[in-house]
Amino acid sequence: ELVDSRDAIGRIGSDLVDTYPPGVAVLAPGEVITKEILEGLLAAKADGVRIAYATDSSLKKLRVLSK
Repeated sequence: ELVDSRDAIGRIGSDLVDTYPPGVAVLAPGEVITKEILEGLLAAKADGVRIAYATDSSLKKLRVLSK
């Protein structure tokens, strides 16, 4: 399901989320989304880093496994 990114904290992500550059996955499918991961992604986005592969590259919503 697609949920507000803040509601995704503590849930299991189902998307690969990558920052480019450098092109290293920050979040892999099956990984628990933590506050630190989300804040890092949002900070990178704010700095102009491209967010790749996420269902919503704005990071307003993240795809997670249903409960």
